[in-house]
Amino acid sequence: QVQLVESGGGLVQPGGSLRLSCAASGIILNINTMGWYRQAPGKQRELVAIISSGGSTNYADSVKGRFTISRDNAKNTVYLQMNSLEPEDTAVYYCNADVHSDSYYYRSHWGQGTQVTVSS
Repeated sequence: QVQLVESGGGLVQPGGSLRLSCAASGIILNINTMGWYRQAPGKQRELVAIISSGGSTNYADSVKGRFTISRDNAKNTVYLQMNSLEPEDTAVYYCNADVHSDSYYYRSHWGQGTQVTVSS
C-alpha cells in the first residue's frame, strides 16, 4: 500500500522560512507529478506548486518568488521550501503524488497534511 508522509510544518513568524518534506513509501514503480496543496480554515483546498517527473514546475501566483518545489526521485520525496512567509500562508499543507504501483497504473495519493501557522 502506497503512503505519503509529510513533515516539517510548525509555527513561524512572518518573514520566516520552513521546509516541508513528503516521502512516498510502498510498492512504487514510478511517480509522475508530485505537488503541494493547502487548505485554510473555511476555504477550499488550493494548488500551491507541482513538479513533473522531469523537473518542470508550476506555482500559484500567490507563492511565486517565495516558495520552491523540488524532488528527489531516488528517495520518492518532494520538498517545499517556503521563504518570506506571510500570515495568509497559514493552512494545512497536503502533498500529492501520481503513483504507478504493482496493482494499478497511476493513482493519485494524498498525505495526511501538516499544519503551517504564520503568526507573531
